[in-house]
Amino acid sequence: MTEDVTFRIFRGEPNEDGNPVGEMVDYTVEMDEGMVVLDVVHKIQAEHAPDISCRWNCKAGKCGSCSAEVNGKPRLMCMTRMEEIMEETPENTPVVVKPMQAFPLTKDLVTDLQWAYDLNKTIPPLNGPDEMDWEFDQKEADRVQEFRACIECMLCVNTCHVMREHQLFDEFAGPRFFVRLANLEMHPMDQDNRLELIKDDYGLGYCNITRCCTEVCPAGINITDNAIIPLKERVITEYYDPIAILAKKIGLRK
Repeated sequence: MTEDVTFRIFRGEPNEDGNPVGEMVDYTVEMDEGMVVLDVVHKIQAEHAPDISCRWNCKAGKCGSCSAEVNGKPRLMCMTRMEEIMEETPENTPVVVKPMQAFPLTKDLVTDLQWAYDLNKTIPPLNGPDEMDWEFDQKEADRVQEFRACIECMLCVNTCHVMREHQLFDEFAGPRFFVRLANLEMHPMDQDNRLELIKDDYGLGYCNITRCCTEVCPAGINITDNAIIPLKERVITEYYDPIAILAKKIGLRK
């Protein structure tokens, strides 16, 4: 069974000042059973607008490339089924597809993620013992394994109000990189202490635990409870807990 679907897609590019300039354009195509949002975008490219810019790669929810905002919610287009979209979209209303609003526009549905690559380089990598005969409990391995499921789609950054509304990209690492920092800080063999960086350079204090990042994570990572809150607890213990600070000074705690 097939039916027509209308997509209202943002078409535009940044102007000389870097601000997005464009318009919403409607395209109607025949939708086949089992389609995802990315399938419809590809069909629009094939039948109506071959010049639409859209980033994608694996089409299996593993590369994080096809991030966009569908009906106002950050999602992976390849993992968003049209049957679900049609259920939430009012009758005779187009499905609205826009690029991620927190990042600079490149063109149409593509945004510039250079910030993420640059920030990633500033994070000190895992620093384990020189001898590679690392041994640790399975529970310790399981704790950080969740963080390694991140596909770097940046949907969590896009939905974070600190980034989206306030654009504090120079002061705040954002949820994706707090996931990476939690992975490093909680690794049983890591010997570095990044808490000062997390507190000062990466601005952990800006996060006020709205859990919006967790809600949009396509990998199902509990970003807020399992990464951000434990990092906050470590920072508080290290810098603001008077008993812990005193214990460290007199040598009771390393």
